[in-house]
Amino acid sequence: MEIMKKILRIISCISALSISWMAAGAMGQGRSGERLSRAEVGADSPSSVHAADWPRFLGENFDGSIDAGGESILWSSAPEFQWQLDLGDGYGIASVAGGRAYQCDSVGGSRFAAGNERLRCLDLVTGDLIWEVAEPIQYQDLYGYEAGPRSSPVISADKVITYGVTGLLICRHVEDGKKLWQVDANQAYGVVQNFFGVSAAPLVTEGLVVVMVGGSPPEDQNIPPGQLDRVVPNGSALVAFDLQTGEQKWKIGDDLASYSSPRTMQIGGSNAVIVLARNGLIAVDAKTGKKLWRFDHRASILESVNAMMPVVKGNQVFISECYQIGSALLEVDQESAKVLWSDDRRSREKSMRSHWSTPVLIGDYLYGCSGRNAPDSDFRCIRFSTGEPQWVDPRRTRTSVTRWGDHLLVMEERGRFEVMKVNPKEMEVVARYDLSVPDGERPALKFPCWSAPIVVGDRMLLRGDQKMICLRWKSGY
Repeated sequence: MEIMKKILRIISCISALSISWMAAGAMGQGRSGERLSRAEVGADSPSSVHAADWPRFLGENFDGSIDAGGESILWSSAPEFQWQLDLGDGYGIASVAGGRAYQCDSVGGSRFAAGNERLRCLDLVTGDLIWEVAEPIQYQDLYGYEAGPRSSPVISADKVITYGVTGLLICRHVEDGKKLWQVDANQAYGVVQNFFGVSAAPLVTEGLVVVMVGGSPPEDQNIPPGQLDRVVPNGSALVAFDLQTGEQKWKIGDDLASYSSPRTMQIGGSNAVIVLARNGLIAVDAKTGKKLWRFDHRASILESVNAMMPVVKGNQVFISECYQIGSALLEVDQESAKVLWSDDRRSREKSMRSHWSTPVLIGDYLYGCSGRNAPDSDFRCIRFSTGEPQWVDPRRTRTSVTRWGDHLLVMEERGRFEVMKVNPKEMEVVARYDLSVPDGERPALKFPCWSAPIVVGDRMLLRGDQKMICLRWKSGY
């Protein structure tokens, strides 16, 4: 019997490629999950639902990766639709902990002028609403983008913290959404509105909530939005607040805000916070906020941004931008950052030009999207230690990526979803599904699909414009 099971498994794997090309548009027969019961979706063991939480942007380790749990997945068999959630404005995707998903958006205003910034708590299995809260905001994007939140919540024990498009930082209780404290960071620190609003996710470390603020002195408050070349910083690039009370504990950094998010890393045996701010990478001691060093890294043109989260491997940090200078790999200690390699090629020939999508690191290889806009973009693999490209997808599209074990979940911004085998020698697609068209009760995911997939247990959350869906993968065991 065991031999027969192994033979069937081998046959299933061999046939995956041929099956996968017919799988587009065949996304299972799941029901609309807004009222599904646990009996209807099947019994769920703790390992299937709570195997690993996704409590903050890019996951527990800031790397967009789940190490285990994908070994038994039948990748050629389309995941089953579980439930959907209608969304208002915004671009961020949920965070998940304890079987609950926490999703932000904005509702009640016009398409480009927000009315209320909303946080909803959902049952991950059924999609049922557990609680909902909202706060009034006033925001209009300088470039006509949506007026909702751009970042994901962070969940820490019994607290969930959100950082909205207007800089409203709110800490709530996970059980019922009760507000514990809030800080209007834009108002408190004199933030002159940047191009696309506040986009950085909050970070919880050392009993602190650390956010990128990037305020300016009083004399700059009348400078028209968008003229950031005239705006100067006031030492609030990073600000830390007490997790329990919201009291400011430290602030540091003469820089304006970017669209990246702060993260931690170990530097010299100590916990440090690093952030790719508007003009470069800043490192500070996480407990005290003492500056360790900074490394300048930004294109010289005014309308350029840093947005990817730094990728860390030991004492090495990879940073990248897509407008002009590309990438750099740094070796860091408590006093300085030394360049190991940096892009010195022409624009299209640079190693990696990360825009809003953060690449994932697997061994000595980075997998991610390079380029600013389609058709000036592609998915590629480069060697982390040298920057040498290993392979490049010839299709000129923008994507986000999540790693699940030895597979990559690649979401194209117009709804094409692909599963790729981790392979530094060639692009190896094992399954492809078109989520831009509806299938049964599963709705279509429409442009822009800019958030990387979230994986919790055997479930996956994906979002596009105005929709988030939950899919469940089938196991071969």
